Amino acid sequence: MDDESKMKLMKERILGSYAWQRDIINPLSKDFECTPEELKEVFFKLFGMDTLEAFHGTFDVANRLCLEKKFHADLRLCWFIGYLEVLSDEEGDKLKKKLVDEVLSGRDYDEVLKEGQLELFEILKEKSEY
Repeated sequence: MDDESKMKLMKERILGSYAWQRDIINPLSKDFECTPEELKEVFFKLFGMDTLEAFHGTFDVANRLCLEKKFHADLRLCWFIGYLEVLSDEEGDKLKKKLVDEVLSGRDYDEVLKEGQLELFEILKEKSEY
């Protein structure tokens, strides 16, 4: 087996692994409305071996960051932190971290978001009382 064939086999094993299928290929293929095989082919051609090996390892970090940004937007923290300056960055980060941990532990995003909105309102009410 030549080096190119070995590289192809290794890339196929990575993209076909259970973790890749569960965490990346299947969810993204649904988002992109394509087959898992189609997405695997795109990734196979798009990424080199080093990127494929590192991609899943950074998946959890990237997933956490995406959730934090989603909560930031959905809670409208840009208003309360940036423009209105009612909350500090630290207060916003603390709230987002708590909510992200809840979602990553398996709870429904919308349910956690609702709790976060109520918690944010309680924080705002406390701040209004000085």
